[in-house]
Amino acid sequence: MSGPLFGTRVVELAGLGPAPFCGMTLADLGAEVIRVDRADVVVGDHTSRTKHDLHNRGKRSIGVNLKTPGAVDVVLDLAGTAEILIEGFRPGVTERLGVGPAECLARNTALVYGRVTGWGQEGPIAFTAGHDIDYIALSGVLHAVGPADRPIPPLNLIGDYGGGGMLLALGVMAALLHARETGEGQVVDAAMLDGAALLTTSHHGLIAEGIWTASRRESNPLDGGAPFYAAYETSDGRHMAVGALEPQFYAELLEGLGLEPGDLPAQTDHSGWPALRDLFAEKFLERTRDEWADHFEMTYACVDRFISIEEAQNHPYFMSRGKFV
Repeated sequence: MSGPLFGTRVVELAGLGPAPFCGMTLADLGAEVIRVDRADVVVGDHTSRTKHDLHNRGKRSIGVNLKTPGAVDVVLDLAGTAEILIEGFRPGVTERLGVGPAECLARNTALVYGRVTGWGQEGPIAFTAGHDIDYIALSGVLHAVGPADRPIPPLNLIGDYGGGGMLLALGVMAALLHARETGEGQVVDAAMLDGAALLTTSHHGLIAEGIWTASRRESNPLDGGAPFYAAYETSDGRHMAVGALEPQFYAELLEGLGLEPGDLPAQTDHSGWPALRDLFAEKFLERTRDEWADHFEMTYACVDRFISIEEAQNHPYFMSRGKFV
């Protein structure tokens, strides 16, 4: 498959997390991605630490020891033939190695130099260490996720990938359009903290409207507070996901559970939510996960089973679309 980025060369300085994810995304879209690895970790066709790292799909790699004479020129030569270079080191690292933006843009004035860090290239905490949990904590995201008594890290998806790798991919693609139009390259500074905060845009609006309580988890429609947007255990110890937000979907949920609307509190009555939650929990315990899934299949109740990451590979939806290869 060629893809819309066929003919676009990308140089990726090997790292972890968001930058490799960005490179993977560009490769999936057809770009030629060359990953520059440390020479001492290359083993055959892969590196000793990344043999099963699926971020590397669709890429080629080269092993370089930047401490040996001439190695920096190898990377700069690659940058000279590329349209995009991406890296995910701490601020100042590529400059110290001799492959920073100034050196690379001197070789190729149209180059898009994409960088992703936790806190950005500048600012009062730019040089502080951190991980996904730190970035989403400072963005306000983590405070809103989890049960009422404690926040729960939602894997490392929001900071590393949604707010980091995806934001970097968007930034370098926008810069690529500009470079192709003008011949002018630029540096793209993607910060995972910025990206995580960007993902909360709608919630800031809801708070300003007075319809979202920011101080308490499990008290809002989308944070597990609403009984019609929540998870319920089934008789076999598994779970069902319920997302019946709209009135018409909520009506189908009640019908599927065998409940009469007239006997229940109104959907929008927050004071009735605890009673509804207990009632829904009792009903879902009457059947297994798969029995409920079959029961709600092809309805508009927005009810579906929880499946594991491994189970997803064999789900008919993904199989029909060829998503796992």
